[in-house]
Amino acid sequence: MGEITLILGGARSGKSRHVLDLIGRKRRRVAFIATGDPFDGEMKQRIGLHRKERPPHWETFEEAWNVSSVVDRLGARFDWIVVDCLTLLVSNMLLKKFKAERVEAEVERLAQVMGKNKARCILVSNEVGLGIVPANALARHFRDVAGRVNQKVAARADRVVFMISGIPWRIK
Repeated sequence: MGEITLILGGARSGKSRHVLDLIGRKRRRVAFIATGDPFDGEMKQRIGLHRKERPPHWETFEEAWNVSSVVDRLGARFDWIVVDCLTLLVSNMLLKKFKAERVEAEVERLAQVMGKNKARCILVSNEVGLGIVPANALARHFRDVAGRVNQKVAARADRVVFMISGIPWRIK
């Protein structure tokens, strides 16, 4: 059944580049699920840069918070399914006032659906627990929920890779 790889790392650690390296640029059927919400000009620019990096034959699906349903609908049409990224999914859901339990349930369902899919699945997420303790309650809540989400996905994943300065470090 579905093989799950979790790629963790800090901002600009090379996570997205590593996804491209893992899959390669060959003509594989790839579903790319983008969780970025283009809420301002800077975010639109980031999303545009990421789009340019991906091979044109990859099919992109944009979904800000109901990712498990998208993966479920994809069925066996793809060789690879990439979700980039869990951290934005958590942020999107918390900003829409979803409770932490609902966020965690969505990610658990996502891992469950991926585990049953025939495609090889990659989840990308930021490791947010290595920095300072955030100064405000929302940021601390986000860090805590993101940390729990990463733990749950890592437990279910077949492989976990931690990116450091563009270097993949396989930890599971």
